[in-house]
Amino acid sequence: MSTTLSARRPGTSSSAGGRAGDAVFSGLSLAAGILIFAVLAAVALFLLLQALPTFTAPAAEITGGAGFFSYIGPLVVGTLIASVIALLIATPVGILVALYISHYAPARISTPVGYVIDLLAAIPSVIYGAWGATVLAPALVPLYTWLSEHAGFIPFFTGPASQTGKTMLTAGIVLAIMILPIITSMSREIFSQTPKLHEEAALALGATRWEMIRVSVLPFARPGIVSSIMLALGRALGETMAVALVLSSGPMIASLVKSGNQTIAAEIALNFPEAYGLRLSELIAAGLVLFLITLVVNMIARAIIARYKEFSGAN
Repeated sequence: MSTTLSARRPGTSSSAGGRAGDAVFSGLSLAAGILIFAVLAAVALFLLLQALPTFTAPAAEITGGAGFFSYIGPLVVGTLIASVIALLIATPVGILVALYISHYAPARISTPVGYVIDLLAAIPSVIYGAWGATVLAPALVPLYTWLSEHAGFIPFFTGPASQTGKTMLTAGIVLAIMILPIITSMSREIFSQTPKLHEEAALALGATRWEMIRVSVLPFARPGIVSSIMLALGRALGETMAVALVLSSGPMIASLVKSGNQTIAAEIALNFPEAYGLRLSELIAAGLVLFLITLVVNMIARAIIARYKEFSGAN
C-alpha cells in the first residue's frame, strides 16, 4: 500500500529536497548575519582595548598637552566640515543628474552617461587626490583670493587666502566628486523603479513632467535618496588619501580658504607608519571615534528611512 502511495506522489522526494534546501539556505543566511555582527563587535573591541592607554594617560602626555578630547575635537570638526561641504555640493548635483538620466535624457544619451558615472566610482581615491592637488587646487587660488578680498567679512572666507589652494574647501570639492557616483547611481536606480501607473496617472490628470516627478517619483524615492546620501556620507567620513594629498593640515580655523584643519582619517594615514607607544594608541583612539561617528550616522539614516518609508508612496 505504501509503495502504491509513493508511486502516486512523484513530487514527494523533490518536496523533501526543497525543504532541506530551504533549511540549509536559512542556516547559511543566519550564519552570515551572525558573522557580520561578530566581525563588527571584534573590530569595536580591538579599537577599545588598543585605545585604553590614551584614556588613562595623563593629559600632558597626549599630543597637544591638553588631553585626548582637546586633541580629537578639532579633528572631528574638520571631518564633519569636509563631509558637509561634499554633501552640499554632491547631493543636488547627483539627484538632478539621476533625474535627467531616468526621466529626461533619450536612451542614446542616458545609457553612456550612466556608464560613465558608474566608472567614476571605480577610480582609486589616490587618483582623485593627485588630481585635486596638482590641477584643482592651483586653479582655485584666484577664486579664493577673490573671496577673501570681497567676502572676507564672512568667517568662512577670512583671508589671507592660501597660495597653494590646498584648503578645506578644496578637500570638500574633491570629496564631492568622489561621492557623486554613489548618489547618482543609487538615485537613478530608485527613480527608474517608480511604478509606471503612478507616473501615468499624474500625467493623465494634466501634470507637467516636473509636477509628475514631484508628486510621484520623489515621494517614492525618498528612502532610497536618504540611503544614497548616508552611504556617500560614510565614504566622505572615512576618506584618507585624497584628503591627505589635497589638504595642507594645520590648527582648526573657521576659514575655508586658508591652509588649516585636518580630518581624522587623514591624521591616521599620515602619522600611523611612524607611530608607536602612546602615539599609536592616540591614533587608534581617533579611529575608534571615527568608528562611533560612522555607526551613529548609519543609525540615524536607518531611523530616517524607517520614518519616511511608511509615507513614501511605495505602499
